[in-house]
Amino acid sequence: MRITVFAGSSTGSRPEFAAAAADLGRVLAEAGVGIVYGGSSVGLMGVLAQAAMAAGGEVIGVIPQVLVDAEVAARGITRLEVVATMHQRKARMADLCDAFVALPGGLGTLEELFEILTWRKLGLHDKPAAVLNVAGAWDPLLALLVSQVTDGFVPAGFAAQLQCVTGPRELLAVLNAAAPAA
Repeated sequence: MRITVFAGSSTGSRPEFAAAAADLGRVLAEAGVGIVYGGSSVGLMGVLAQAAMAAGGEVIGVIPQVLVDAEVAARGITRLEVVATMHQRKARMADLCDAFVALPGGLGTLEELFEILTWRKLGLHDKPAAVLNVAGAWDPLLALLVSQVTDGFVPAGFAAQLQCVTGPRELLAVLNAAAPAA
């Protein structure tokens, strides 16, 4: 099993964010779950990858050439795939995984998460998705989704498909229970 992890290219303003990224990387590696991520050496992405590699895990980074040129590509991971565009990055990350999770992050993390949710709504995949709600970071997003359901823009059953977990072991249990049939 591989999980695509969306995460910030910054560590954020709270130490809990980096601690959660490191814990997620370690727990996934110890469980034999591979990680697919954005291929960066910085921010929560870098923390996640370093922790997983230190625990003997498989880490596959997918990064566009423009970020390689900016010298933020990870080194020392299992495999780094360089693609031409951000669109290709997201498609490749989706192809390589069995599930998705978002750590706290900024606009890129939000965009990646919403694209995956949109693809699921359109029937382009049936892979489970979750947010790791570190220190309540995703509470505003979850409230927004509730309002989108209330306002009739998102079907009630669909909004419930985005799982909210508070730790990596809970994430593994939820994703294993929600994994699509082979």
